[in-house]
Amino acid sequence: MNVFRDSRAVAAGPPVGQALPSSSLRQRLSELRGPGVRPRSLDARALAALAANPGCRRRALLDGAGVDKGALAGALGSPTGYGQSQFAFVRGNAFEARVKADGGAELLRLVRERLDPGSPPPEPEGPGAVATPDLSAAGPEGRAARTALALREATAAGGWTLLDHPMLAVDVAGSPAYVEPDAVVVHPDGSWTVVEIKSFPMIDGSADAAKVGAAARQAAVYVLALEPVAAHAAAHTGRAVRVRDRVLLVCPKDFSNLPTAAPVDIRKQLATTRRQLARLTRVEEIAAALPEGTTFDLRLADDGKTPTRPAQELAAAVGAVGAAYAPECLAACELAFHCRKHARQEGAVEALGRGVRGELGGLRTIEEVLAAARLGDPGSDGPPGTPCEGPRAEAGPGDTAGSDAPTGPDAPTGPDDPTGPDAPAGPDDPAVLALRRAAALRAEALAAAAVPRTPADGPYVPRATAEGPAVPHPRAEEA
Repeated sequence: MNVFRDSRAVAAGPPVGQALPSSSLRQRLSELRGPGVRPRSLDARALAALAANPGCRRRALLDGAGVDKGALAGALGSPTGYGQSQFAFVRGNAFEARVKADGGAELLRLVRERLDPGSPPPEPEGPGAVATPDLSAAGPEGRAARTALALREATAAGGWTLLDHPMLAVDVAGSPAYVEPDAVVVHPDGSWTVVEIKSFPMIDGSADAAKVGAAARQAAVYVLALEPVAAHAAAHTGRAVRVRDRVLLVCPKDFSNLPTAAPVDIRKQLATTRRQLARLTRVEEIAAALPEGTTFDLRLADDGKTPTRPAQELAAAVGAVGAAYAPECLAACELAFHCRKHARQEGAVEALGRGVRGELGGLRTIEEVLAAARLGDPGSDGPPGTPCEGPRAEAGPGDTAGSDAPTGPDAPTGPDDPTGPDAPAGPDDPAVLALRRAAALRAEALAAAAVPRTPADGPYVPRATAEGPAVPHPRAEEA
């Protein structure tokens, strides 16, 4: 086996295809973290979650500044159990070590068998042996530069090369983030393949769809990070360099610890991640909009773990940055519980999910939604502004809930602000019309299900109410 080594010193500098932030931005991000606080690295899993919610300025700033969101959530009183368990972490490391044993012989066999069967097989020694370059360097910038150099030289050599945990850089809202794939394989034809090693099983050739999807999103981040490096390598080597859009997912086979693999097409995830990362607001723009003196410093005690800064100050600093909460954040962000609590306090419709939020159009709060669904016309049984509990004898002049007004794309558009003071009174917004139509249908259905009362029956009691279960009524023949 040939070991690829280069004794030349690699200067720490900006990674290929990336630009380091300016000194003023680095100083500002350091102030946001707090004096002496080292930035927290952003892995591909967190980057994929950030790309899935590009409208969240809070997460973009905190991740760009390298703030420890888990410690911040604990200091705010909303800790979360988000993250990988220690047992899964140890099991994953043990399985990865087994896959990469003997210089990655088993891993290279799986890559060739699943993705490149027409290429020459790697040899244990001699001219066709697998190269394993040394990627050690000082700091993430140095390791990223060392990885770019190793990829360029491996491409020029034209053989099999295995890069174990290379360091790559991704531009996130104008700030570089460093990610580390499990492995990158350089094929003899000059193409590159990302390898993802996971510890969940692959039973009868298939694995859990949700876990495979998460692995595909992570791999898409790695492929995006490799693209500028590949362009740089092609310009220097004169060879066509292609980053494959089919990654190799390696998992335990069935219920054993033996590795098996399957190719995963990530073209959809790649396009989505690229588009979402491009939509992220630049970190310097978000930081410039913050009040003077804003910082997320926890002021840790001498033990380095206990925050001493008052929670009210931290909450004010976090609240100065806008968030875009969605229920999906609970499985992807350490601050999800804190953001959910404030979204519920504000009555934001985002707490109900992105699907509901999209259907409600310009209605921003749950109170506005309920107000828009109220009929409140003179013909209703209740006072104006309350939901109708029974069928209406006649629709009021300003009420369209019981009419045949269009509620689809052809419905007339209302004022620019559908949540203004005129919204509850009957605007022409399609979402409001649909809500009122639904309220009318619900009232008619409840009225149709009610049992007609007689003078001897006493007060009218519906068959089902929102406060309790249905009230049984005797049949006429039983009475």
